Amino acid sequence: MGTPRAVLVRRTTELDELVAHHGTRGQAEFFLRTREQSIEPLVQRHQGTQAARQTVLAAVPADWRRAEVERAELARFVFEPDDVVIVVGQDGLVANVAKYLAAQPVIGIDPLPGANPGVLVPHPAAATGDLVRDVVAGRAAYLERTMVRAVADDGQELTALNELYLGQAGHQSARYLLGWRGTAERQSSSGVIVGTGTGATGWCASIQRASAPGLALPRPNDPSLVWFVREAWPSTVTGTTLAAGPLDSDELTLRVESESLVTFGDGIEADRLVLGWGQVVRVGKAPRVLRTVA
Repeated sequence: MGTPRAVLVRRTTELDELVAHHGTRGQAEFFLRTREQSIEPLVQRHQGTQAARQTVLAAVPADWRRAEVERAELARFVFEPDDVVIVVGQDGLVANVAKYLAAQPVIGIDPLPGANPGVLVPHPAAATGDLVRDVVAGRAAYLERTMVRAVADDGQELTALNELYLGQAGHQSARYLLGWRGTAERQSSSGVIVGTGTGATGWCASIQRASAPGLALPRPNDPSLVWFVREAWPSTVTGTTLAAGPLDSDELTLRVESESLVTFGDGIEADRLVLGWGQVVRVGKAPRVLRTVA
């Protein structure tokens, strides 16, 4: 192993985005005032995030290599096998970067304690120095989070940390043939969700409470998934029998029976697979996990 590289993953702040849109901070402040809002909360969050970033960078050992990547650039960034990835931001930023990693350790830093749930970013910026040294010395404790993967019959594939959505791009009625554990059913619904234990506190939890309260949700490191059909429509040619269930070593299959369906992960609709009529996609546990520093 050569000199370690610390890769800091961040996203632009709300203030950065607002100023970029309006041209100047003064114009952004005027825009907010016309809507009876103040720019000060955005400034405070921006300053807190920037302070956390500086604390993290200062804590990286001087002899390490280092790089920074913004969320919008993740698809073009090349991660190296020995990288130590430090995510500074919201929990969702960890999910955004997960699909681009192999076995690299991820340290989640919460720049605004109390503003985020902190499930995936549990550490304060001040702990960065100890955490990166523990990783390199082999002392770090990890949580190996199960991920979900969709593989289409043309070789396309997509991996997600929280959940995958399969359905119409506009969340309208999708028509498909669903297969699970030897049973197949033709359905029309607003989509199928396949989630992990990490995503079990989000979208999956909401669907489970409404449609399958008796189905146990997995923990983040459980080697299992859960799936749900959203708003299946009963008719003479479509059924509602297959509504939810677990996935262990098995897979869920879906054959497209409409002009096109999409699959995207973790709420990022721009990064998606487009599936045409007759195509088959298989969804199951991904062969890799996300290693987050506990």
